[in-house]
Amino acid sequence: MPDTLSSYHVPPALSAPRRPRLAIVSTYDELCGIAGYTRALEKQLAPFVDVTIFDLDQYLLRGRHRRIQKLADAHIKDIAAQLHGFDCVNIQLEHGTLGRTVAQITRRFARLAKAAPALSVTFHTILLNEDMPWDTVGRLLARGHVSGAGRVLSEATRAGRLSRGIQGLLRSLQAHKPVSVIVHTRRDQRMMQDLFALRSVHHHPLSFISPEAARGLRARTGRAVPAPFSGLPANVKFIGTFGFLSAYKGFDTAIRALEFLPPDYHLLIFGGLHPQGIRREEPLDPYIRKLLSTAHIGQSPLEVLKESGLRLAPSGAELTALLNDHPNTLHERVHFMGALSDDDFFAATAQCDVAVFPYLEVGQASSGPISIALEMGTRVIASRTAAFRAFARYHPDLIEFFDIGNFAELATRIQSPGRAAAVPDLRYNTATNAAIYLEANFLSVQKRELVACAAQ
Repeated sequence: MPDTLSSYHVPPALSAPRRPRLAIVSTYDELCGIAGYTRALEKQLAPFVDVTIFDLDQYLLRGRHRRIQKLADAHIKDIAAQLHGFDCVNIQLEHGTLGRTVAQITRRFARLAKAAPALSVTFHTILLNEDMPWDTVGRLLARGHVSGAGRVLSEATRAGRLSRGIQGLLRSLQAHKPVSVIVHTRRDQRMMQDLFALRSVHHHPLSFISPEAARGLRARTGRAVPAPFSGLPANVKFIGTFGFLSAYKGFDTAIRALEFLPPDYHLLIFGGLHPQGIRREEPLDPYIRKLLSTAHIGQSPLEVLKESGLRLAPSGAELTALLNDHPNTLHERVHFMGALSDDDFFAATAQCDVAVFPYLEVGQASSGPISIALEMGTRVIASRTAAFRAFARYHPDLIEFFDIGNFAELATRIQSPGRAAAVPDLRYNTATNAAIYLEANFLSVQKRELVACAAQ
């Protein structure tokens, strides 16, 4: 796999007696990042190949009941039975979308992979078969965090079993039929080649919207104050955070940074709970509770004191003051915007003065929201995680960084002058992404034949 794009020439849209047929196996209708990327990818590839999406039914595949699990296996068997009629099959792999247990995931992946006449697999998470993290376990045990140590060991064991099962199968299959892998960073490409001996490994950052579409959407959207905030001054500054509400996203860091910014700065939190993270009969998600507490929304000074463990016996005016809203509440400046459709998500990034991604380091390989914000031309500030540093190498000088969790540095960065809002001309974009997918799905030969046929 060459390290430049020089060999990936984007072809014109194809019109020939028989266009190549590509099947993509992925979540599709779910409110999740993989589904959103698949919908974007379908549009990118439509001019060149006939694309059929096989939607992974998450109700079945994530179900716990034994009867539901049997239906889930039948669902995978039904998809696999239809794959033989395609030129190539792409699996958008996020391990949890295939099941809950290692046995479920590896069994279902194997059925799909073996049924494909030619196969490509897009890895959205890279699980490594590494040594057990005994140093981390030792530190946790020394602090008395027995449950945390157990969780680390369990996750490492699970990751090792999954990587041996998935990557091991691909290594075996590549001896018998065309098999390729698509990852989102050059580092992941090297790991797939060096650690797992996989051939035909391609890399490309996530890409969602073309420059032409982004410019058109930004022109239609403008920088008008979003409808819910029509009463705010026109010079108000919007900080956007994006994605499902989860602790690793670090939205609490953005809230704490807001405390250091002038009152004309407002924080918009776009996203909701992940459908798989909603718990039965839970009145308020723990992370949402943490965000509200950090912003002192719906919280009195007395509640803050109680949380700190202090015991007081106030009376009279003191008690009244302690029961009122917290004096530092940010309820007028922190806004929860909820989950959005694809187009609304794109437009939302354009309405923000800056998009902030304060994620924690959890080893993830990519992020859809940061790709969308950059493609839409919004100023981007991100925490210095491995994934964001790797992403920035594809788009040099377009992303500003701050240290993970450092809300004071983030506040300073937000107030400092930054790149003006404008859709950039990215070297890695939807066109190059489509070209990579054509190459990775072994359609380049057919592509050339179809172009020649159309020219006649």
